[in-house]
Amino acid sequence: MKIALVGYGKMGKIIDEISQNRGHEIVARLRETPTLENLNNPDVVIEFSNPEVAFENIKTCLENKIPVICGTTGWLDKKPEIEKIALENNTAFLYGSNFSLGVNLFFALNENLAKMMNKFSEYNCQLEEIHHIHKLDAPSGTAISLAEGIISNSSFEAWKLDETKSKELGIFAIREDEVPGTHSVFYRSEVDEIEIKHTAYNRNGFALGAVVAAEWIVDKKGVFAMKDVLGL
Repeated sequence: MKIALVGYGKMGKIIDEISQNRGHEIVARLRETPTLENLNNPDVVIEFSNPEVAFENIKTCLENKIPVICGTTGWLDKKPEIEKIALENNTAFLYGSNFSLGVNLFFALNENLAKMMNKFSEYNCQLEEIHHIHKLDAPSGTAISLAEGIISNSSFEAWKLDETKSKELGIFAIREDEVPGTHSVFYRSEVDEIEIKHTAYNRNGFALGAVVAAEWIVDKKGVFAMKDVLGL
């Protein structure tokens, strides 16, 4: 499989190594804006750039009928438009706030726990995420996905960073050192606390998941998520 990497920072370099170890060819390593010429005719694009340029990067690829795996967070207000572009161009798009197998299992666990806890009003729910100091967006895309999973299975109506009102789910974003990513969901009452937590030890799990998603999406048409790749 021929892969073009759009965005070539720390994640891009790990994806490069894993892709080659799995027998794939990297035909482009782009720090600049992708074009039909510099993409070099890939089977799929893996996009890990930054929030300011992600929309245009993805749009260019989809309009050239190249399927895109995107792991960039912080641009999701434009995601519906990107999904429309993918469908109009009869190609495929998959966004993942987090590509690791463990986190996607954690997403499913989070939704099931939210359904259970919704019956018990004495428990208040909050989220916490910890990332390295270089992360540009807050809260993380993974934390937003967790919040959306809780909101869809509870009486919460929206999420909010830091302090919240009764129908808002609080997300606390902490930036420290070189933490790859830690996400916790707390249910607290006056007498006890229930916590579920996912801790990433390095970025390799994220990168491997992105490559697996790229392998899966080739020859498919439509808009997908990691739950489709993993059959969750």
